[in-house]
Amino acid sequence: MKKTFFCIDAHTCGNPVRLVAGGGPVLEGKNMSEKRQHFLKDYDWIRKGLMFEPRGHDMMSGSILYPAHDPENDMAVLFIETSGCLPMCGHGTIGTITIAVEEGLITPKVPGTIRLETPAGLVMISYKQEGKKVKSVKLTNVPAYLAAEGLKVTAPELGDLTVDVAYGGNFYAIVDVQPNFKGLEHYGADQLIAWARELRKRINAQYQFVHPENPTINGCSHILWTGSVIDKNATARNAVFYGDKAIDRSPCGTGTSARMAQWYAKGKLKKGDAFVHESIIGSQFVGRIEEEIPNAFGIAGKPAIRPGIEGWAKVYGYNTITIDPEDDPYAYGFQVI
Repeated sequence: MKKTFFCIDAHTCGNPVRLVAGGGPVLEGKNMSEKRQHFLKDYDWIRKGLMFEPRGHDMMSGSILYPAHDPENDMAVLFIETSGCLPMCGHGTIGTITIAVEEGLITPKVPGTIRLETPAGLVMISYKQEGKKVKSVKLTNVPAYLAAEGLKVTAPELGDLTVDVAYGGNFYAIVDVQPNFKGLEHYGADQLIAWARELRKRINAQYQFVHPENPTINGCSHILWTGSVIDKNATARNAVFYGDKAIDRSPCGTGTSARMAQWYAKGKLKKGDAFVHESIIGSQFVGRIEEEIPNAFGIAGKPAIRPGIEGWAKVYGYNTITIDPEDDPYAYGFQVI
């Protein structure tokens, strides 16, 4: 059966966000975590059709809005992208909020602030608006923490590496500069993608990562390569690998959260410090520790933080997209790799 979706397209600091403003499925569940599971079970064809080629591309990322479950909150969101249906997406949140406010898809209970339900938990939003334009969005994320450090793994061509794994809404393996990795600026994006694809497989084969409060959030889904900054005023730079062949063009919101948690746990970042994070193309998010949580999730020795991440997005297009499996052999999309 032919299905039609009305989409609004934007980008957050260079990385795409396609908000499905009409045509999203009705989902069952008492929160967005449960609705995410329903979507994965019965409606993942929508994600593939809208995110994969020929309607999307390797970096495509998007979202679908839903009514909030708690009357105190403003709205709920489901994240969809080429890599799957993520528990949390920082650049996606910034883009989604920008679109929703500018296009009148939401009327916040308190102007300038939004309480957003995500599959990973409640995210608090503040935004700056001039006229009809949203100039910036700041999200206070779910608790982020360093899950494991000093893990040994072998990467193709590079050889033996030591990585930390941190959680910022998704689990990230962070590859800091070390003898067998000189920094992202010394390699091509195609090399980082190829190495990261295999590195992620090996990390997940050797180690397990499960969120202590939500077992549906598990496994290392992203690789965060680090390197030297472009702007001397920036704190750090990264290139985040996701999906099967994508490098985030934005500094990555959940990746920035994970790296801030790593730095906090190692004593390199404290509350009040600005963490200016650069992307592979030089765009920036500004992060700050909004809250310190000494004993997160009731687990001794796992200090966590609530990171604040601020960035901007630009709305650039409107799409009415159809998925018609009776007429189009590529209705549900495809990937070449």
